[in-house]
Amino acid sequence: MKKNKITFLVGTILIIGLIASTGCATKKFVLGEVATLDQKVEGVETSVEENQKRIKEHDERLVTLGSLIKEQESEMSKQRTEFDGKLSEVKKMAEGKLIFEEVLKNDEAKFQFDKWDLSDEAKVALDKFVEVLIAQDKGVYLEIQGHTDTTGEEEWNLILGKRRAEAVMEYLHKKYNIPLHRMEVISYGSDAPVGDNSTREGRAQNRRVVILVFE
Repeated sequence: MKKNKITFLVGTILIIGLIASTGCATKKFVLGEVATLDQKVEGVETSVEENQKRIKEHDERLVTLGSLIKEQESEMSKQRTEFDGKLSEVKKMAEGKLIFEEVLKNDEAKFQFDKWDLSDEAKVALDKFVEVLIAQDKGVYLEIQGHTDTTGEEEWNLILGKRRAEAVMEYLHKKYNIPLHRMEVISYGSDAPVGDNSTREGRAQNRRVVILVFE
């Protein structure tokens, strides 16, 4: 009986120890899992912060790049304006002083409405103009201006004026071998009238080509 009691007590102690041991193991396991989870969460938070930082830096670079592009565009525009101004000055210097002016009036050139072809009368007038150039015997530069009346759209008048000036330049180049680099065409359209556009006679006066001769 006493032996059985001792056996029971030993067994009870073993069971209690086993339970206590199992409880400690379960608690350690849970704590370990919690610690691992905390590390993972911390890693995710760190990754999110790094991504947010990279996104912010990227946005800042985009803003900086956009500002840089705008600055460069502004600088390029400024340089183009300065270049155009200098080019105009160089051209004026190259042109020198105005020697004389020739005007192909409509009654001579007979530019038909919406036409730019040179009539026989216009070619005769240009031949006489070249005779004057030859008599001058100087290196010259020609600015050939095309003009129209106010009939038609402004945009078309600019095109029409240019084509009339180009027709004159082409004739002078092909027949008299005047170098193209010594001639320039420009169209004023209907912006520089010499006659009253409300009358037929005035409109005819405005359909003209003016040749400025520079030394």
